[in-house]
Amino acid sequence: MVFRARTDRVGLWPAGQADDKADDRPDGRSDGGRAGGTGGEAPVGRPPVRMGWRARLKEDLDAAIARDPAVRSRAELILGYPGLHAVWSHRISHALWVREHRLLGRLLSQWTRTFTGIEIHPGATIGRRFFIDHGMGVVIGETAEIGDDVMLYHDVTLGGRSMAKVKRHPTVEDGVTIGAGARVLGPVVIGHGAQIGANAVVVRDVPPEAVVVGVPGQVRTKPPAAAAEAELYPVDPAIWI
Repeated sequence: MVFRARTDRVGLWPAGQADDKADDRPDGRSDGGRAGGTGGEAPVGRPPVRMGWRARLKEDLDAAIARDPAVRSRAELILGYPGLHAVWSHRISHALWVREHRLLGRLLSQWTRTFTGIEIHPGATIGRRFFIDHGMGVVIGETAEIGDDVMLYHDVTLGGRSMAKVKRHPTVEDGVTIGAGARVLGPVVIGHGAQIGANAVVVRDVPPEAVVVGVPGQVRTKPPAAAAEAELYPVDPAIWI
């Protein structure tokens, strides 16, 4: 399936399917393609993937083990990783949100924020195998869209730059890593496989497989050695600053 960037509405739509899903909602966004509940949500423009909660749990744990060498056991992940707790709670709050139980979804997200230090708006759309390492201080806004296999470090903000009720938060495509303290602001599109360095401030679209560092964020070419290593191990992009 070919995806096309759509910064004017929701970020990602399958080519040829943008027009027939537009304006489903008063704020210009569409819930088409989403799936709530324990089956998990699907990034906009993709068919929903139905998975049982056990399969989803195993997938989340496998993704965390692959990305964090400090993990010693699955029990440690289940009991002691706030990033996972926040993602699991978000799946429930998002399901409530899309079923128009907005207050319950919002209250659950705030309760989760209190206990994990991670604030994910229940309206945000998150793909599979999403992992937040450390987690404290992460904020993800209402119209943010996150693809599959995305990793965030602590203190990351996916924020907005507009007060209007429109698509105002970032779209993060598959396989993106965002370093600690980074700020990604506005309805920008972060291309698949991109790396955002620690404390970078991103206010413009980022091409696929790019490395962005600095304030404001500047695109740099990934060093060949780092690119080869990244194929084997998830690497904190801060090493490229």
